[in-house]
Amino acid sequence: MSLIKSISGIRGTIGGLPGENLTPTDIMKFTIAFGNWVKQNSGNKKIVIGRDARISGQMVNNIIVGSLQAIGIDVVDLGLSTTPTVELAVVDEKAGGGIIITASHNPKQWNALKLLNQHGEFISAKAGEEVLKLAEDKNVQFEEVNALGSYTQKDGYIDRHIEKILKLKLVDKEAIKAKNYKIVIDCVNSTGGIAVPKLLRALGVEDIMELYTEPTGHFTHNPEPLPENLSELSNTVKKYKANLGISVDPDVDRLALVCEDGDMFGEEYTLVAVADYVLGKKKANTVSNLSSTRALRDITEKAGGEYFASAVGEVNVVEKMKEVKAIIGGEGNGGVIYPELHYGRDALVGIALFLSHLAKSGKNASILKATYPHYYISKKKIDLDSSVNIDHLFKEIEKKYKKQPINTIDGLKIDFDREWVHLRRSNTEPIIRIYAESNSETTANHIANQIMNDLKGFSKKA
Repeated sequence: MSLIKSISGIRGTIGGLPGENLTPTDIMKFTIAFGNWVKQNSGNKKIVIGRDARISGQMVNNIIVGSLQAIGIDVVDLGLSTTPTVELAVVDEKAGGGIIITASHNPKQWNALKLLNQHGEFISAKAGEEVLKLAEDKNVQFEEVNALGSYTQKDGYIDRHIEKILKLKLVDKEAIKAKNYKIVIDCVNSTGGIAVPKLLRALGVEDIMELYTEPTGHFTHNPEPLPENLSELSNTVKKYKANLGISVDPDVDRLALVCEDGDMFGEEYTLVAVADYVLGKKKANTVSNLSSTRALRDITEKAGGEYFASAVGEVNVVEKMKEVKAIIGGEGNGGVIYPELHYGRDALVGIALFLSHLAKSGKNASILKATYPHYYISKKKIDLDSSVNIDHLFKEIEKKYKKQPINTIDGLKIDFDREWVHLRRSNTEPIIRIYAESNSETTANHIANQIMNDLKGFSKKA
């Protein structure tokens, strides 16, 4: 059980002791801090909230609503929603910020408060530090009865979200409808079960096989859309001879796809395929984080654009995208960010753009996947004694590989021609995560294992 206080929000397990878990005391404390930050920084006393379907969501929602009203904040409650829908609603409602009640891909015992600024984007590192500092203020001033904040429930924002997607120039509803696709979806019994079927029907897809679309919060399998958790989706796609399988995480900002033969399209390649489609219409720049596949760089350069890497984390990707005026970007976990709609990972716009690409390409999903550069990412981690100086280990690794191109904006990334390895420290425990990529699975694992041996060797010397 744990409570993690990060710059972008508060995440923890439900129950237990205050300060150690996500308890009502902690929810109230950090909600009030964020509400006061919104008032101080925007002068706006309106906050939009929405939640995924996890079991604790309504309880957390009630505490947040009362806490915000108590400090004079007007609350617009979207109820069951998605992360990208709340992001859009903050702007549409002209609010000073937003709170998404979701622990994303974490299991059901977790919940979290994701914090948005007035632009419907995750708050910056500096803003996050300010919120955490406000949370330690013991002299919170609550409003008297006549100054309490108002409460408004607003339905229909998922429909508005879908309407915005359908208006995008690159979303081709007619091409999708003409294909008469049969699609299987797995929405892990969260709010994707509301949004994804609506989107598909709006795009002209009528033959939809639904798995776990009741938003009960009782996740039937690990909710992270990774291959090992999608075996039932894969088998159902093959059994029903479907054209595609679609899986989203509980708050619908990550998208994973299954080909018609039951093989995984690959979460790293969700962004690659959508970017390929977008870049086919306009030469432009792209961005992904340092731990994402090189395939995005390859297709961007092939299309005449320039690829840029950011530190890991959506807020960092968005910052870099704005800086280089990227037409599309995201993260290799199935997170697509399409600025023409908004600056946030959005599985719904990812679905619409991918289906448009698939329909207009005339290919099935497996053949489309085969057209992209093939890479394999090896993901490993090394546990260290808490006394180990991780910064020292990174310096030793940097010295050993000093002849190679090295990037230190987020941990340590070393390039080896068309291969790379990325080392990142955990913010919460003495762990170094190691990601290595190559067009060969054997080589990727070899690179990762070599770095692990290096770290162990330097650790013993230290």
